[in-house]
Amino acid sequence: MNDQSLEAQRHSAAHLLALTVQELYPQVKLGIGPPIEHGFYYDFEFPEPISSDDLPKIEARMRQAQADGLGFAHEELPIDQAIAKLEAMNQPYKTELVKNLAVDGAETVSFFTTGNFVDLCRGGHVEDTKEIGPFKLTHLAGAYWLGDEKNPMLTRIYAAQAKTQAELDEYLTMIEEAKKRDHRKLGRELDLFTFSDLVGAGLPLFTPRGTILRNEITRLIADLQAPHGYSQVWIPHITKRELYEVSGHWQKFQADLFHVKGKGDSEFVLKPMNCPHHNQIYLSRNRSYRDLPIRYAEVTTNYRDELPGELNGLSRVRSLTQDDGHIYCRLDQISDEIMKMYVIIDEFYKTFDLKFKVRFSRRDPEHSEQFLGDAAVWQQAEDTLKQILVDKQIDYIDGPGEAAFYGPKLDFMVTDAIGRKWQVATIQLDFIQPERFGLTYTDDHGQEVQPVMIHRAIAGSIERFLAMLIEHYAGAFPLWLAPTQITVLPVSDKVADYGAEVTAALVAAGVRAELWQDETLGKRIRQSEMMKVPLTVIVGEQETEARSVSLRSLTDKDMGKQSLPQFVDRVRQAIAARTNYIAD
Repeated sequence: MNDQSLEAQRHSAAHLLALTVQELYPQVKLGIGPPIEHGFYYDFEFPEPISSDDLPKIEARMRQAQADGLGFAHEELPIDQAIAKLEAMNQPYKTELVKNLAVDGAETVSFFTTGNFVDLCRGGHVEDTKEIGPFKLTHLAGAYWLGDEKNPMLTRIYAAQAKTQAELDEYLTMIEEAKKRDHRKLGRELDLFTFSDLVGAGLPLFTPRGTILRNEITRLIADLQAPHGYSQVWIPHITKRELYEVSGHWQKFQADLFHVKGKGDSEFVLKPMNCPHHNQIYLSRNRSYRDLPIRYAEVTTNYRDELPGELNGLSRVRSLTQDDGHIYCRLDQISDEIMKMYVIIDEFYKTFDLKFKVRFSRRDPEHSEQFLGDAAVWQQAEDTLKQILVDKQIDYIDGPGEAAFYGPKLDFMVTDAIGRKWQVATIQLDFIQPERFGLTYTDDHGQEVQPVMIHRAIAGSIERFLAMLIEHYAGAFPLWLAPTQITVLPVSDKVADYGAEVTAALVAAGVRAELWQDETLGKRIRQSEMMKVPLTVIVGEQETEARSVSLRSLTDKDMGKQSLPQFVDRVRQAIAARTNYIAD
């Protein structure tokens, strides 16, 4: 085998897919087909639309070709010959790729031939198709050519591929479970959020129930950071473009910003991030070394003009809410400040029973043009973070090239209930922004000194965190977080008054309780389960006489009886402690 890596297998399998599709649909136009995490995909322009019903036929023919042991023969051609070859093959998308390479100065390009199939490719293959591990075509999707909505929409065929059948089966099982947990599906069923064509794609609208989730998460963050001296600030949602020219965001991200034109001559944008605004608050008065550290915190919405094809429920949106924080401190305060943030992040994710790993995201020295600042400043920042990781004995994953454009960072990666990884919290060390904005403080010798800036987010994007949380819990949120914490179900109209009394007692104790009286008892119990309400209280004549309640939980079902005062007190304590209710 030339290369036994999964990437090489997946790259080779993408060629096998394209070979098969071209054989079955001779007029097809080829896009691109890279390996991706868990598999590969290939983009096609079909002469006639295909559906998921066609995938078994394509997959069966792929397996036949795989068994033939087809090799991957390499050929290098000058640019002009490559263009002529692709034009003769009537492959306009591949021709466009080569012409773009010519503009960038390339003199030759490479092709690989597999059986009768020829593809433009840089290589990285197994020796022959028999050495491709087990695979499965999974689904279709639309994809704009090169990700640009102005280009034609192609059909993307996705596939999973692994080294062994057991690994592939495990992944496919996870995919099926993920479909059941899809936050877009559960968001509709549980009445958490919605989208409107009149409002626009990627701009979610949260219902009262979904807003409870948002508020509980931000309240948890506020409670955890309260002991650490954060001050709340507020900033507007638009700004003059000049603010981002100073920060460097304009030069790097202007194509991703929403542009706003007012009545005057100034050009405005919807803010995509908050740090330049917070810098202006810091600059609003003189600062002394005695003032530091200064810690600003704000939960606020930012706006980024994502491509329509990349939008995905709450996971990828155009309006994203950040629990943002910026700390301005002295060099000797960096370690303490970062550890305070680490403690907050650790406590936050423990509340959800989520474990994380830390990625040390640093600059890629081979592509320094993508990052602001000189090498010496970056080395100082990276050395500082690295020393903290070593001193505090924090296990971490190395992440070259994953830094923010202004500084290295610690990214926190959590694993959800079905094994998927999500990037969530972040701590970013920044020597660049203070310099660009001229931030200073007066030190104990009366000299003007530049502070260090630390960016931090605990949940990251509230929307993306909610997408992860909905899927992690499959919509069955813990008691403290659930939009409806308890439903109260009187068995008949005779005990309706006592049901109302129980509900009122719970509401008075700060519990999100609802009285459900319509429909049969069985239907109301099923509805409570469908809405994934953590606790259901059933009251009948016995409960009314004894001033008690009968309990059902979403997970354990029958939990027995409790006296009303004891139940209300225990529920109140469980919610305050952000734990689940435990019966005797």
